[in-house]
Amino acid sequence: MAEVIGAALEMKAVGAGHRTIAGRRGRPATTVRGWLRRFAGRARLVAGVFTAHLVALADDPSAVLPAPAVSVFGDAVAAVIAAAMAVKARFMVVTAPVWEVASAVSRGLLLAPAWPPPTRR
Repeated sequence: MAEVIGAALEMKAVGAGHRTIAGRRGRPATTVRGWLRRFAGRARLVAGVFTAHLVALADDPSAVLPAPAVSVFGDAVAAVIAAAMAVKARFMVVTAPVWEVASAVSRGLLLAPAWPPPTRR
């Protein structure tokens, strides 16, 4: 399921609408719209959390930081993918798909209402 949701997020990041994504992914439009809205509502937080993971895990974070996308949504998707790739590289989890790694990093809570947890100051 992580790969299906991840693919939907990637499609949205490059401009696809929820109906198009739903049709291509074989999911109800309302379900896809929910995924996209939930992710969009926390995109800045998601980008921050996954960028922090990327910086902590990558041998040379400046070499793997994603270029700015055309939207905050796109930036968040790029950060998730880059961090998952850093996890795969660091821990040699070669067989795990990117979005399953991203799901594991978020403890399966990427689209859950209470994720990411509040930061401590």
